[in-house]
Amino acid sequence: MSNYIERFTAGERVLHWIVTASFFTLLLSGLGLFSRLFNGYFTLFGGGGNAIMVHKIAGIVFFFSSLYMFLKHRRDVSTFDEDDRRWIEQRGGYLSREEAHFNIGKYNPGQKLFAIFIAAATLILGVTGLFIWAPTLFPRWIVQLSLMIHGLMFVGTVMFVVVHVYLATIGNPGTIEAMLYGDVRSMWAKRHHPKWYKEASGENP
Repeated sequence: MSNYIERFTAGERVLHWIVTASFFTLLLSGLGLFSRLFNGYFTLFGGGGNAIMVHKIAGIVFFFSSLYMFLKHRRDVSTFDEDDRRWIEQRGGYLSREEAHFNIGKYNPGQKLFAIFIAAATLILGVTGLFIWAPTLFPRWIVQLSLMIHGLMFVGTVMFVVVHVYLATIGNPGTIEAMLYGDVRSMWAKRHHPKWYKEASGENP
């Protein structure tokens, strides 16, 4: 029996890192646009004009790659069963002193909700970003409303991503291996995603 099992294909990992790279490019190029306190970040792109151009290009890449990634995994991330409900009721065991075990599929409910939120945020950021991109083509109130929503969604998305990164690294050791190498340790899969492990390997977890 192999000590490893494939969790993500090379294509899935490349897509994930494209989404990740474009998101953080948007983050760095957009900080100076969000508040004057962060204007210093414009120097990373050679000035405010370049930062805006980079922000627009990265926005297009992020919009289409993020939505494509969600659609590619929509079946896995949009269905919730009784095991998922139990995970939600016990908050994944993160707030308990006792070790909790759940019969989870490929993604736990937290990951599913994160994927759904990011897909929704992508749509909202994309639409509001379009109004901001060409402000003279739309009524002023739409542009102002878009600026407010865009900023709020920006802050919310960053908060969710910080939690996501923490849980994929320090919070759950071994998780990041899936996106780095494609394979994860069989013992990790049995512990965190036993239902998926059984389906993928054909073995009893």
